[in-house]
Amino acid sequence: MKPMMRMAALAFLILSARFACAVPSFARQTGLSCNVCHSNPPQLTAFGRNFKLKGYVLADTTATDKIGNTKDLLLSRYIPLSVMVLLSNTSFQANQPTAQNNSAGFPQQLSIFLAGGFASHFGGLAQLTYTHSSDHFGMDNTDLRYANQGKLAGKDWQYGITLNNNPTVEDVWNSTPAWGFPWISTASGVGAIASPIIQGALGQDVAGLGGYSMWNNHLYTDVSVYRTEHGGAATPVTGTGSAHNISGVAPYWRAAWQQTWGSNYLEVGTYGIYLNSFPGAVSGPEDRYVDPSFDLQYERPLGPNSIDVHGTYIHEKSNLGATFLAQGASTAANHLNTFKVDSTYHWTNRYTATGAMFSTTGNSDPLLYAPGALTGSNNGSPNTRGYTAQLAFWPVQNIDLNLNYTGYLKFNGASNNYDGANRNASDNNTVYVALWVNF
Repeated sequence: MKPMMRMAALAFLILSARFACAVPSFARQTGLSCNVCHSNPPQLTAFGRNFKLKGYVLADTTATDKIGNTKDLLLSRYIPLSVMVLLSNTSFQANQPTAQNNSAGFPQQLSIFLAGGFASHFGGLAQLTYTHSSDHFGMDNTDLRYANQGKLAGKDWQYGITLNNNPTVEDVWNSTPAWGFPWISTASGVGAIASPIIQGALGQDVAGLGGYSMWNNHLYTDVSVYRTEHGGAATPVTGTGSAHNISGVAPYWRAAWQQTWGSNYLEVGTYGIYLNSFPGAVSGPEDRYVDPSFDLQYERPLGPNSIDVHGTYIHEKSNLGATFLAQGASTAANHLNTFKVDSTYHWTNRYTATGAMFSTTGNSDPLLYAPGALTGSNNGSPNTRGYTAQLAFWPVQNIDLNLNYTGYLKFNGASNNYDGANRNASDNNTVYVALWVNF
């Protein structure tokens, strides 16, 4: 059980890096430039957040037939398709064992999007992605939604239903995991030994249904439930070889308050998930995770420029009963605390500079976080902290030239010899250069 858990975590952290994208098919359908919805893609403006809340439909459209009957049908004149290509190169401070330095992704990723309004009140974003590391296409982030609006207690009320495959992908802010910084990142880096379930471990591996609402343009709420679906695996699901197989359904919650004063905008909120899981099966002993989390987003225009700040804190409490029985953990009770803050300065819509700090801490467990070359922990600790600096140039709105440096002050519990094979935390520092094209 222990090797399987480590392999699943490593596969997720190294091979399934998140990529968030602006989708030009929205611009084709609406006739609006990308910077109406994005300060710089994929960061949403107030207009962009409202567009997503309304089901990716710009406005309700009512058509009539030749005899004047009203038909509630919205069909775009354009097929709502877009393509994204990401080319990159990653350099490490020290080579990974038996591997070459300067890992090229040509492409690192290629995505095809079906994105836009499909009918009155109904639209979505569906992403199909080719990744260099796996050399095949697979279903990526997808969010289909029905949206409507009315009045509640005399105030404007927007509400809808979302079908999606990644908890937090339905969110309209850039402070939660699915759309959070870094917007693009290497797929060749070394992943830390531990991260909370809500931080992407279920992405594209579940199917979810939920309802959301925005009341009085201030209070946002979302409640969804998720079920394991294991894309690419045989059906019906057996769970064999999978670290997480949801028992019943996993509820996800989200609540946020947004407020403006003067030129300032602030969102503060909470989100999280509760998950009972069978590791490697669909019955038997269970592991339990609960991830209460908090976030904020601040924005302020500065003439033609702007600044934004995102922060998130995740506290995961887990009871790994099944893993403990399988001798994959020395104690059933475990916890993780993850903190991340990032800030971006935008010079018009052409240049951005971003700085970020991140940290994960938790209790030590020499079985759960075992030694191992490159990816292990020599002292059984998951503690990792570091920083990221990123510069981006947008010669036009759909092309990004990106330079990113990520440095580690501590990795898997130590600064020096963290893995028991004489690798230091700073050896995993990376320089990442990328060309990101959306059309």
